[in-house]
Amino acid sequence: MQKFTFDRRITGQFTDQQNLLAYDQEELLPFIGHVFSKDNFRKQITEKSGNYPLENRSTLVNVLKKNYDELDENERTNANLELLRLPDTFTVTTGHQLSLFTGPIFFIYKILHVVRMCEGLKIEYPENNFVPVFWMASEDHDFEEIKSVDVFGKTLSWETEQKGAVGRFSIEGLGALTEDLSDFFHQGSADVTDILTNYNGRNLAEATRKLVHRLFAKYGLIVVDGDDNELKSMFIPIVEKELKERFSFSAVNAANDHIINAGFKVQVNPREVNLFYLEDQMRERILHVDEGFFVEGKGHLDLEEILRDLKASPEKFSPNVILRPVYQETVLPNLCYVGGVGELSYWLQLKGVFDAAGIVFPLIQARTSMIWIDPTLSRKIAKADLALEDLFKDITFVKNNYLLEHASEDVDFSALEKQMNDLCLSLTDKIISIDPGMDRLAEAEVVKLKKQLDAIKDKMIRSVKQQHENAMRSIDQVYDKLFPHGGMQERVLNIFSMTPDGQIGERIEHIYSCIDPFDPDLVIIRE
Repeated sequence: MQKFTFDRRITGQFTDQQNLLAYDQEELLPFIGHVFSKDNFRKQITEKSGNYPLENRSTLVNVLKKNYDELDENERTNANLELLRLPDTFTVTTGHQLSLFTGPIFFIYKILHVVRMCEGLKIEYPENNFVPVFWMASEDHDFEEIKSVDVFGKTLSWETEQKGAVGRFSIEGLGALTEDLSDFFHQGSADVTDILTNYNGRNLAEATRKLVHRLFAKYGLIVVDGDDNELKSMFIPIVEKELKERFSFSAVNAANDHIINAGFKVQVNPREVNLFYLEDQMRERILHVDEGFFVEGKGHLDLEEILRDLKASPEKFSPNVILRPVYQETVLPNLCYVGGVGELSYWLQLKGVFDAAGIVFPLIQARTSMIWIDPTLSRKIAKADLALEDLFKDITFVKNNYLLEHASEDVDFSALEKQMNDLCLSLTDKIISIDPGMDRLAEAEVVKLKKQLDAIKDKMIRSVKQQHENAMRSIDQVYDKLFPHGGMQERVLNIFSMTPDGQIGERIEHIYSCIDPFDPDLVIIRE
């Protein structure tokens, strides 16, 4: 197994704004708290220490202990739970939707990135403790985004009529998909069987927590589900402020103006009230209307009614994408949020919301992006005589370059083109010498001749390509695997597809060993 790194900026897979998030946050400083760096963790520790009440820490640990009582015990996660009680312990967090069977492989990359970062920070700041956290987006309601996963070229889809927050979905019907996934591993794999056995529970949130715990407990990862009454109680003052003042709407709009004026793009647009009303089978927007508030299925509520409801049942109030980061940073003693470069773009819109809420804005960092080249694909790359640098070039250019190298005599038209240019010059001179007024005719005839030659060249190149059909097919297969639908492999590939031998734990350990959380470059692993 070989590891290579490439500057993201030469790959053509990331926008300028995304590259700034990965490499040069100085240009983004008006929209964040501090630039991500090892040194700035000291500033973040100081700021968060004065902004995270001891009672929040106590509530967080009590909730987590109850959740972890239902999971298999693990010495390292138990130790991290106890460390969270201490005022010198902080978290590094990533989060994601409750994707089916972990969904795309960057789900795994994200988690291992925060694990590795906590290990690195402990070396840098030995007087502090650092705990990796995975925040489950259990209150998300976009089921279409998580209902399917591609495994070994087959799409597994979970069909259900349930509505509302996906974390509350009963997992009825998932058993058949679990069996379908197991069938890919014909010889039987104890690792796969054990992992899928852990994918169960009262609802999707519990099943996901158990699955993630099974995969990452050995690394000390702590899984947090924000859909909890006690955790939501910490957030009551900010929800109340939102209902009374609708402060996030004005804060994000002001940020959006600055972002656009700076030449960047905004990722999300705020609503007047950035909250949902949450019950089983229901997650509806809280709309501000003249007489107070309106919730589909609940009707009209005046301010006093909705505030009474908030204080009695805070779990019914769910932050949307604008306020969820603020909720997360209220609940956790967090220093840094790690996400995809697209995901982090909307964090650039939120600094004003954090300031208005009185919550410290965390450091933000782009997660590791990785391309995995398995042995079969590695052989195809070798067969097509491709260098790794070639993978980031346009496929047509790569194919033509291959032909120039391997069929240069057949596709070398330089002599013919010189003869054509000489002929065109002679023809033009002859026509104009006979009648200077026929210069336009001469120009038109030259264009026709060159078009005819280009058509002949195209036909000859197609013929040569057919003669090298196997190599052309290999190049297509390489690009299709590494950049499916023109995008990054990590957004389609699943951990089970990466592990045909069923050794999931071993594969995760390989990925873990390849991640350097302080190196923003794209990683290529070649087997």
